[in-house]
Amino acid sequence: MSTFHAIVWLDRSEAHVILFDREHIAAQKIKSRSTHKATGGHTGSHQGSGRGPGASGHHSPGGGHASADENFYHAIAESLKGVHEILVTGPAQAKDEFKAHCARHDKDIDHAIVDVIVSDHPSDGQLVAMARQYFLKYDRMNGQA
Repeated sequence: MSTFHAIVWLDRSEAHVILFDREHIAAQKIKSRSTHKATGGHTGSHQGSGRGPGASGHHSPGGGHASADENFYHAIAESLKGVHEILVTGPAQAKDEFKAHCARHDKDIDHAIVDVIVSDHPSDGQLVAMARQYFLKYDRMNGQA
């Protein structure tokens, strides 16, 4: 289904990708296969975070950052091929990590992402309503009907 708009809600375990136009809606769930989850916060020491000798900018093995699941983000990007405007949303850092992944690996998707916003855990119906309202304002601001 080739559509003009999409909304992606994601966290580190799954993504809801919804493609839509005036008459059609197609929803897809993509699950992360990563077993490495964030432990939350900055629980480990910041080795060499620019504060002292041996600054390397890396976290200790006990640190709280999860590594990005590049395969998960790539699968999301693949599901968005051909979409012209994408709104990305979610509750935590995964949405920003996805945007950064696209900037590095999926330039067409990166250029199609119009915004990254925070949201809790809306239903798919609420996501579509949120996206329709957002794109109505966005398209008017950009002179599109």
